Amino acid sequence: MSLAKLDAGHLIALFQSWQQLFAEQREFLIALDGKVGDSDLGITMAKSFAAAAQAVAADGPDAGLSKLLRTAGATMARTAPSTMGTLTATGFLRASKAVEGRDALDTAALAQFWRAYTDGIAERGKAKVGDKTLLDVLDPLTRALEAAAEKGDSVPVALASAAKAAEDALEATKSMVAQHGKAAAFQEKTVGLQDAGATVGFFLIRRMAEFASSH
Repeated sequence: MSLAKLDAGHLIALFQSWQQLFAEQREFLIALDGKVGDSDLGITMAKSFAAAAQAVAADGPDAGLSKLLRTAGATMARTAPSTMGTLTATGFLRASKAVEGRDALDTAALAQFWRAYTDGIAERGKAKVGDKTLLDVLDPLTRALEAAAEKGDSVPVALASAAKAAEDALEATKSMVAQHGKAAAFQEKTVGLQDAGATVGFFLIRRMAEFASSH
C-alpha cells in the first residue's frame, strides 16, 4: 500500500508523525545544536510540531490542505518564535499559498509545496545555498521532486528520491563553513559537523517519504 496523493486527512496524520519524530529526536538535536549554537533547536522543534499537530487535528480534514498549512505555520510562529521556529513557520505559510484550491497533492503539487517552502525560508532567513543552513538540504530535495514530477514518478518514488537527495546534501554540509546565526561565530570550527538546521530539513522529508510509502 502506498500513497497516490496526499490529502487533508493525510496531512493531519503526517503532522502527528512529525510531532513523534521531533519528540524522539529532541535530545539529539539539542546536542547537535549545542556544539556550535545555543542548544535550543531540539526544544523549539519538539514544541512547535506538538502545537502544530494539535492545531491541525482540531481544524480537521474538512478545513482543507491550504487552511491546515496556514494553521500549522501560524501556530508554530506563535509557539516557537526562535529563528528556526520562525523559518519553519514561514515555510508552511508559503506552502499553504502554493497549494491553494487543491484537495490533494500529487508529485507535481508536492514539488510546488517544497519550492514555496524553500523560497520562503531563503527570503526570510536571507540565506543562500552553500551557507551551511537548512537551505542546503531543502534546495536539493526540492530539485529532486521537480525532476521526479517531470518524469511522472509516483508520490512515494518521488519522495524517496527527495529523501535520498536530502541525505546526501546533509552529509555535504559537514565540509561547509557556517555563515549565519550563532554557528557563524564559530566559522572554521563548524567544518566537520553536519548543520543542525539542515538535519531538521532531512528529518522532515525522510518522515514524509516513510509516511507516503506506508499509507
